[in-house]
Amino acid sequence: MLEALQNAFRLPDIRRKILFTLFILVIYQFAAHISVPGVDRDVLEALFDNQEGGFLGVLDLLSGGAVSNFSIIANGVYPYITASIILQLLVPIIPALERIAREPGGQDKITRYTYYLAIPMAILQSVGQINIFESLIEGTGDLLPGFGSDTLLTITVIATMTAGTMFAIWLGELISEQGIGNGISIIIFSGIVSRAPSSLYNLLQNNWFYNAVLFILLVFITVVVIVLIQEGTRRIPVQYGKRVRGRKVYGGGSTHIPLKVNTAGMIPLIFAQSIITFPAIVASYFPSGSVSDYLTENFGNARGTPYWVIYFILVVGFTYFYTDVMVQNQNLAENLQKNGGFVPGLRPGKRTQDYITTVVRRITFVGALFLGAVAILPALVQILDSVVIGSAASSTSLNAANVIGPSGLIIVVGVVIDTMRQLEAQLMMRNYDGFLR
Repeated sequence: MLEALQNAFRLPDIRRKILFTLFILVIYQFAAHISVPGVDRDVLEALFDNQEGGFLGVLDLLSGGAVSNFSIIANGVYPYITASIILQLLVPIIPALERIAREPGGQDKITRYTYYLAIPMAILQSVGQINIFESLIEGTGDLLPGFGSDTLLTITVIATMTAGTMFAIWLGELISEQGIGNGISIIIFSGIVSRAPSSLYNLLQNNWFYNAVLFILLVFITVVVIVLIQEGTRRIPVQYGKRVRGRKVYGGGSTHIPLKVNTAGMIPLIFAQSIITFPAIVASYFPSGSVSDYLTENFGNARGTPYWVIYFILVVGFTYFYTDVMVQNQNLAENLQKNGGFVPGLRPGKRTQDYITTVVRRITFVGALFLGAVAILPALVQILDSVVIGSAASSTSLNAANVIGPSGLIIVVGVVIDTMRQLEAQLMMRNYDGFLR
């Protein structure tokens, strides 16, 4: 791998792409330290001291420290991801969108609609994030004094955070066009990696030997399982009939359809996380009381058995739902029939589509359980900590599973594999050995 990296830097065009990607990531990290106007830094620091390792800690990790600084890019690129998910779900439901997607250049239009939808999503996330923060502050003051009552300040904060989101998306697009890898994924990846060392340092302040060993074991086991599940496929054999045109014979070959065990990636985790925090956002608009306090404490701060049980169910459910939508959008049976392909022993058309759907749902069961287990891993580690080190574990919600985060590890592993493959393809075109064997 080191030799492959050296070969990559020897080639001027690849070296330029790598350095350009690093340059954009540096700009993103600078932006992550520019706070929104009017933030009370003392209240913000006190809030994160009390909520270390909880839901806010996860948000901060995925944003590369932008949330703990309440930066202009505190929303990250997640409004764009949410908009993308919504449009992917709406395309097969709304006939007009489906017609646009099938037209030449239709995907470019859908991408443009995603950018438009990302703006209201960023506005909603900005308001929701501020309300959750305010609801978690325990009598230490206001995070944004005057927000809501001061019209000018309110508009300024929302506009700044929305502009920051679009700026982060633009940086990601620059990486996709002129750098290496998928820009949006690289942006999220950089945030996770940049924040992990400080989280690990905080974790090792107490019971350092136990936490260090547990962290290493968790990372090793989780990475191995992620690679096995993410790269695992079920191959459905496909045969193509021979076609005779004049004196030439075309087709007649055989291939396969690779169906992934985890087709949905980490989208169900993001979607479930957005849904499960919704009760806390709603509760933040109501006066303090037993119900609103319960919802804020459990669902706004990722604590309590109800939170983790519902989170697990949502992740499993969304995995099945999103996978079904993805498979239906691909129209595998229809495309096979148009190209003269068929699955041996099955009639083309509906029988083939039913068979593919059955196989996908069967292997998705493993992928759904995997994502569900990944989602609740911090809770499982917290239980283990309570058993091994007793009451010391309850003093902080930061544990070995939250240093990078299970969903963060999925992103990191996926981005590394994807980027390595792109670099490998660039090197192979120039007769160099790649990264992957």
